[in-house]
Amino acid sequence: MAKKIQEKNIEHKGNALKGVVVSDKMDKTIVVKVSRFIKHPLYGKFYQVSKKYKAHDEENKYKIGDNVEIVETKPISKDKHFKVISK
Repeated sequence: MAKKIQEKNIEHKGNALKGVVVSDKMDKTIVVKVSRFIKHPLYGKFYQVSKKYKAHDEENKYKIGDNVEIVETKPISKDKHFKVISK
């Protein structure tokens, strides 16, 4: 299920995720922590699961603590498969 996202008249296809920037030390790259809640199959309790993604930030304008939205793209490097589209 591809979701189209428009930002500055550019269409993106792929998964869009929202998260918090946890590292901005690399050049043109940020690390985004995406959290989600999962219900335990047996006990029914909800718990939080987090995953970190490296995302491309062309202008180095996002800093630690910023809430950002990232979208899937073709591979940019070995670990980078996401691009920042909005704050």
